[in-house]
Amino acid sequence: MKELEFGTVLAVFEEMFGPALFWLLVAAAVVVTVAYLFVLVRDRSLSLKKFFWAQVSMPFGAIAAVWFCLAVTDSRLSDLGGPIDIVVFLAIAAMGAVGAAILVYTVEALLWPQRVQRLH
Repeated sequence: MKELEFGTVLAVFEEMFGPALFWLLVAAAVVVTVAYLFVLVRDRSLSLKKFFWAQVSMPFGAIAAVWFCLAVTDSRLSDLGGPIDIVVFLAIAAMGAVGAAILVYTVEALLWPQRVQRLH
């Protein structure tokens, strides 16, 4: 395989997670992303309190993402074979951390919107 094509990557992910779970994860990512963009446009600023709790959630998201991938692929940490496996696991952890932060911030902002101060 000389070139990495989008179709190949898509097929690998569908094979790893199964088509139903993979497309469910894609749909969830799209919904959370759209909600996050909605919150950013609606509030026109970041809430430091919500941002703090989003950052606190990042290690939990990283651990959950790695655990999820290990559970779905029926792999173990002892199956790691070389440096590229470590890089992939770190990338999975990073994506889980960022995803958790975005999810937590979005949920907080939707449940407890910022109060708009009106000038009289």
